[in-house]
Amino acid sequence: MGISVNLPEMNIKEDELKLFLAMKLLEEDIVSLGKAAEIAGYSEKAFVEILLHRGIPPIKYSKLNLEKELQHA
Repeated sequence: MGISVNLPEMNIKEDELKLFLAMKLLEEDIVSLGKAAEIAGYSEKAFVEILLHRGIPPIKYSKLNLEKELQHA
């Protein structure tokens, strides 16, 4: 499925827009890490490295899920 969006003229490359979109979709829990990597055009490993370099956690735990994980560690 392709999506076409008309944007004002900007000095941003298409691959950068895909990366920004993928990061935002991941941050909002709209897509999984794997799907976000696919949208951005990177392998999961490369996408995780980009996220970490930008200070974005690749995996998010809710407080409840984190507490459960810590109890079972």
